[in-house]
Amino acid sequence: MLDFGSQYSHLICRRIREENVFCELLPYSSTIDEIKKINPKGIILSGGPSSVYSEGSPKPDKEIFNSGIPILGICYGHQLLVNEYKGKIKRASRKEYGYADLFIDDSSDLFKGVGNKLKCWMSHADTAEHVPEGFKVLAHTQSSSSAAIANRQEGLYGIQFHPEVSHTEFGGKILKNFSSYISKARPEWNMESFVSRSISEIKELVNGDKVLCAVSGGIDSTTLAVLLNKAIKSNLTCIFVDNGLLRMDEDKLIPAILGDKLGLNLIRLDRREQFLSKLRGIEDPETKRKIIGQEFARVFVDFSKIQGPFEWLAQGTLYPDVIESGVSKGPAAVIKTHHNVGGLPEWLNMRVLEPFRTLYKDEVRKIASLLGIPDEFLMRHPFPGPGLAVRIMGKVTDQKISIVRHASSIVEDELKKAAWYDKVWQAYAAVGDDRAVGVLGDERVYGYIVTVRIVESSDAMTADWSRLPYELLQTISSRITNEVEDVTWVTYAISSKPPATIEPQ
Repeated sequence: MLDFGSQYSHLICRRIREENVFCELLPYSSTIDEIKKINPKGIILSGGPSSVYSEGSPKPDKEIFNSGIPILGICYGHQLLVNEYKGKIKRASRKEYGYADLFIDDSSDLFKGVGNKLKCWMSHADTAEHVPEGFKVLAHTQSSSSAAIANRQEGLYGIQFHPEVSHTEFGGKILKNFSSYISKARPEWNMESFVSRSISEIKELVNGDKVLCAVSGGIDSTTLAVLLNKAIKSNLTCIFVDNGLLRMDEDKLIPAILGDKLGLNLIRLDRREQFLSKLRGIEDPETKRKIIGQEFARVFVDFSKIQGPFEWLAQGTLYPDVIESGVSKGPAAVIKTHHNVGGLPEWLNMRVLEPFRTLYKDEVRKIASLLGIPDEFLMRHPFPGPGLAVRIMGKVTDQKISIVRHASSIVEDELKKAAWYDKVWQAYAAVGDDRAVGVLGDERVYGYIVTVRIVESSDAMTADWSRLPYELLQTISSRITNEVEDVTWVTYAISSKPPATIEPQ
């Protein structure tokens, strides 16, 4: 898939991968020669914020249209096809945002098996005024007479709506029709083959070099460490850095599980003062993230000088990290820098090894299960690489760290007791500088406001707040105000992503 700037291009990849067909995201500027090296069965042109008639709008290599490879244009990609083949795109007199009824005029291939009418999700301000010669209308809406078009002789298909979002009925079926029925891609993508192929590729790439793997206790880095251990064994050293921003009792749990149970060569480093001293007085969230990334790099370099040398630094970077940090292969905007993506400095004198860079967390969990990682790790909630610092608004202080660590532990504990922990994606408590008056015992107290955040998601790129029972929320609130010192109020965050992010900073 060629990426023209949509933050959710990755959803198309996910939907196609769910049908066991591998889909890879490339920059829209990829040349036909670069594309042919991959030998794709089909090409998808993603959506994006631009207008095809605007000066400087992104355009693909024209040779892809002469490649003989089937092409599906989605939204902006659909308009690119119309424009390339001498049709006409104009500003729509009536914009379409949200649900629309899609009426199927031809169900012989792209819309095979979806019926005569379905709900689809529209998000566009431009429309095709004239369909190019040689193209046939496959579907329409009340506002768009050519919501789907095709030139079957050339293998070209365009749809104005978004099949990748859950709002579109049979969206996955439509993408499967293109990937498997039209493009004839074979459903051979699965995590078993990924593990086998990755072990072989890591062996060949590393070729006897020493690898340093930073583990945080999260499922991503844990799974990576176990995979690397299978591939390179004695050439792997894992380090667990206590930066003073860990979850409750994490400094004891991680060495016990990763070292004792999983048999990894694990070294724990106490670097609490190093990190916390650099964060004192810092309020800007991006600055915090970058400081933490740089301090991790310094720890790695210093450790390598003493215990190395290490030629490689392995990290459990996932595709959503890459997308949100704005360093993906497409023109995505920076949402926030992830310490293991945009936070590492150029002076880090090691090559970075990131086998999971193209994967989503649910795919990593499948790998973890295949590798025999214990359930207590397999279903752990995600934890940000920068740690509790991103859950502290304003300056990072010892008091705030204590509040967030203790309150978050209570949130997780009560979810487990109520059998809700495995139903949600992530749960934690955050704190800022806001305070409120409370009464504890017979005394008036001016304490901190803690915000509880619990969300449901499948890939962390979109999320919705969890509708917990009132009784459970009451229990969480009561425990936090009674057990966590200097807290008087507890609030519950009900913002979805987008527009919010999962973590507050």
